[in-house]
Amino acid sequence: MHQEFQNFINGKNHLCIIQAENPDGDSLGATLALENILTHLDHETSLYCPVDIPKYIRYFTAWSRVTNDFSYKADGYIIVDTASATLLSKLLNDSAIKNRLEHAPILVIDHHETAPDLPFESTQITETSIATCKNLYNIFTAAKYDIDQDCAVNLLYGILSDTLGLTSQSVTAEDYRIAADLIDHGANIAEMEEHRRDFMKKSPRILDYKADLIKRVQYHLDGRLATVLIPFDDIQEYSDEYNPNVLILEELRLVEGVDIAVAIKTYPDGKLTGKIRASKPVAEQLAGFFGGGGHSYAAGFRTYDTYEHVLPELISAVTKLLEI
Repeated sequence: MHQEFQNFINGKNHLCIIQAENPDGDSLGATLALENILTHLDHETSLYCPVDIPKYIRYFTAWSRVTNDFSYKADGYIIVDTASATLLSKLLNDSAIKNRLEHAPILVIDHHETAPDLPFESTQITETSIATCKNLYNIFTAAKYDIDQDCAVNLLYGILSDTLGLTSQSVTAEDYRIAADLIDHGANIAEMEEHRRDFMKKSPRILDYKADLIKRVQYHLDGRLATVLIPFDDIQEYSDEYNPNVLILEELRLVEGVDIAVAIKTYPDGKLTGKIRASKPVAEQLAGFFGGGGHSYAAGFRTYDTYEHVLPELISAVTKLLEI
């Protein structure tokens, strides 16, 4: 992987790092870690995301360096944490940005199992792993780049974010060794967690909203599937302060008998999104029924359909996957 990365950045002065329109801790950590390394290698960088960075992941010290201003003058573009056209639809629906990406060198660094489907040529570094930040760590160490304290913190935050603090089923002993090495590079995990918790605190209003979400949960298939609907009014009122998905999904996975939890958001343009968390390795397959993807235990999808149509299809798909 490191040789492909080095070949891509060689000879380029300005590199633009792109996140998908559903930024999370792994994509933000990857973006900021890349900026750390590329800056040390004397490259100019710009950091782009088509949406504002959500408040719940602004515990990254340098989160504000990511902007909504797309750089048309970059020599190359690095897309992190996705190879999905669906998750880059805002870019692809902008004819000027799409045209630039179709005529510029593109590198994709991802870790998901879902096959890439981008509508332009690109160099792919898409090894399946627990996090894009892990893939970057492997690239940086193989290339013998200097991982300073800021880079180590960004990488470790990204890894912790995508693995529920190194507790998910796919975590291996190697991942703990990587975390230990990043701590040796200056990442103080106790300070990081204290800082993260300060940003994860909920206002009384959000706690009341969480209670309301819990009351809306529906159980299907004798309790093996749990769903919750999050309408656009909720998104408008609460998302800037706290992502409703983050409030509810892990709670649903802890309910006795629940194998799959899905939070469904609806939008006025007809778009519907689903975030999936599973206790069995079927999340990516379930998302695939709706054209989405992700990991075995965490995945997502987006479709233009009604909730009334999607919910029965979701129940049918889960029935097949769990062989009920």
